[in-house]
Amino acid sequence: MATRAQRLAEFNGFGDPPPNEPVQVLCEDKSGTYQLPFACRWENGAWRNCESGSVVEASVVGWRHTR
Repeated sequence: MATRAQRLAEFNGFGDPPPNEPVQVLCEDKSGTYQLPFACRWENGAWRNCESGSVVEASVVGWRHTR
């Protein structure tokens, strides 16, 4: 199992991603870190699900360009 530091290193986007560009996000809660199973975009100061447009209600700690 990857450590928190290893997971953060994989999601090494610095600052905010380009607006409306689909990216993968790494979230964190009391149980640990996890990647959301859908692409997100940074829009007007909030993370949004690219498919539904809904605001992501999780604590995003990193991002990377989609592969």
